[in-house]
Amino acid sequence: MVVTFGEIMMRLAPTGYLRLTQTKELEMTFGGGEANVAVDIANLGNEAKFITKLPDNDVAKTCVRELRKNGVDVSNITYGGDRIGIYFCEKGASQRASKVIYDRANSAIALASKEDFDWDKIFEGADWFHFTGITPALGDNVAEITLEACKAAKAKGVKISCDLNFRIKLWTREKAGKVMAEFMPYIDVLIANEEDAADVFGIHADKTDITKGEIDRDGYISVAKQLTDRFGFGKVAITLRESISASDNNWSAMLYSDGEAKFSKKYKMHIVDRVGGGDSFGSGLIYGLTNGYSDQDALEFAVAASCLKHSIEGDFNIVTADEVKALAGGDGSGLVQR
Repeated sequence: MVVTFGEIMMRLAPTGYLRLTQTKELEMTFGGGEANVAVDIANLGNEAKFITKLPDNDVAKTCVRELRKNGVDVSNITYGGDRIGIYFCEKGASQRASKVIYDRANSAIALASKEDFDWDKIFEGADWFHFTGITPALGDNVAEITLEACKAAKAKGVKISCDLNFRIKLWTREKAGKVMAEFMPYIDVLIANEEDAADVFGIHADKTDITKGEIDRDGYISVAKQLTDRFGFGKVAITLRESISASDNNWSAMLYSDGEAKFSKKYKMHIVDRVGGGDSFGSGLIYGLTNGYSDQDALEFAVAASCLKHSIEGDFNIVTADEVKALAGGDGSGLVQR
């Protein structure tokens, strides 16, 4: 079983590609880094449990019902506080970037305490624990809770993965670097994108300019090696997004382990919704590694899963393992399946 811990929010978004200043209606869905990973893994066919704190109201009940509908174990969610966090999402198109506005201050999980979570009970039967850098950024109290979770997981022999997921709207680079460094000794698999290592740990990829869509493989091998040398990770996964526009990206990834870097095939994507794209990569990688895939096969599965997510509205990757395997195996035609 994979356990994830973090904040799930209500997502309010205009339909299609309307701007917030244009729309008179907002569609309500739910999402958040670790919740997305739990849903994605459950949809792929593995057991997943999501841990958070939510208010005891009808909005939160709707959220939990959505998680349960997707096969996620919600039995250890705790309740209290006054509100669920909200984010407004305006989808970009062509050269207009997507925009996210947070309304998440003083959410139930942001005000949680250590006493809200019994980690020994939560990790019963678990083999993997996943969190992102978003969760410690919610407050010093949540960072302490997350560190307790890591210690409890490690004591039970549970593998731990972390997606750095730096968010400038939540904390500074300086604080992120200081706080996240405390977690790194517990991490078996680190996941990052083209900017995270630079923002959090000051490690830059040479000869790379994401705004121009230029990726240099040697630069990312160097980043992974420096991260591994500094913190001793078993594996470092780095997603490689070449942004042609908000609508079209090239998408691939690298997995570094035992001094060797493996690269996936590259997908040319036309994007429907990129929110949750990184989470779908993380969930695909965890799925592959927990199901005995080789590093190369786990990497290919993760990139294919994430490629499919970019074609799906909302935060969750509503795909099956067979669909991902078909794409990873070379069937990217998009032909109608009859």
